[in-house]
Amino acid sequence: MLRTTGLQYSYDGRHTLSFPDINCKAGEHWLLLGQSGSGKTTLLHLLGGLLRPRAGRIEVADTDMSALPASRLDRFRGRRIGIVFQTAHFVNALTVEENLLLAQQLAGLKPSRSRIDELLEHLNLGHKLKAKPSRLSIGEQQRAAIARAIVNQPDIILADEPTSALDGHNCDNVIRLLEGQARAVGATLLVVTHDQRLKERFSNQIVLP
Repeated sequence: MLRTTGLQYSYDGRHTLSFPDINCKAGEHWLLLGQSGSGKTTLLHLLGGLLRPRAGRIEVADTDMSALPASRLDRFRGRRIGIVFQTAHFVNALTVEENLLLAQQLAGLKPSRSRIDELLEHLNLGHKLKAKPSRLSIGEQQRAAIARAIVNQPDIILADEPTSALDGHNCDNVIRLLEGQARAVGATLLVVTHDQRLKERFSNQIVLP
């Protein structure tokens, strides 16, 4: 479902980051561990189609994403990949519902208010449907970010440092939520983090030096 080979990236054309090959099958849950400066966020942005690799291949659902033209990449990413960023990037002028509708529209999908209603109710956010993101608590914003990432029922869910600022109890709750939502849509889950507390939870792991 998610496979990379020979992946490399350079910010300045002189210093090159090289990444280990990845092979995550459909429905598997993976942990990608790396300390600050190891390139883990760069790798997540490559896997999410937000950066173009200098060399190598990124295959999602048997499509070489790194070879797609920009016009096709945006829609492919919107339909196939859900990203939970470390800091939620909502359009603050829109309501929670409108942010999720926008995610559907940008992916070229027909807006489905019933899908949004069902998803937000499942995440205990149904009462925040018409609220602006700035009116949500931190925990509610996190759940809304997960809702946006999975509203299009993606094949891959990428989560960037979802637990780094949380205590043990909330760390466990967020990982359970991500795992549960990934199972609900049959998605492969890849959690990218430096949080060593998660090592015992994932049997599938990638460690960046």
